[in-house]
Amino acid sequence: MQNCLERYLADLNGHDPNGIYQMVLTQVEQGMLETIMDEVAGNQTRAAEMLGISRSTLRKKLIQYGL
Repeated sequence: MQNCLERYLADLNGHDPNGIYQMVLTQVEQGMLETIMDEVAGNQTRAAEMLGISRSTLRKKLIQYGL
């Protein structure tokens, strides 16, 4: 992950970066949710427990990412 971020910053060629935190979080979060949902065969209760978040938060994130 660190290498990807360093490459991204180098590719900016001196331009100011903007929104890096949200960009990285979105990429990591979506992949994590996909992996966990596959692992629990779509069981949102089990997924929420594994992630340590509430089921309503999980549902909101699944909708956000179109999962």
